[in-house]
Amino acid sequence: MLYGSLKPVVAGLGIGILAALGPTRLLSGLVYGVSTTDPVAFISLPLLLGVVAFLAGLFPALRASRIDPLEALRVD
Repeated sequence: MLYGSLKPVVAGLGIGILAALGPTRLLSGLVYGVSTTDPVAFISLPLLLGVVAFLAGLFPALRASRIDPLEALRVD
């Protein structure tokens, strides 16, 4: 269940990183003193978003794992 919630997050982070690398040449003239491909920014922000998405999927998955499957089927 947790794996299913993280698949779109990983895909989105990959697409987002590739999309962020695209306009770096256009932005290189606008920033001063910082590289447009700053490794700290390209590693820390996706890592932070990945951790937040993992925690957002973890709590419902843990709560769902505590429910007895037979009881859940009877309710539906």
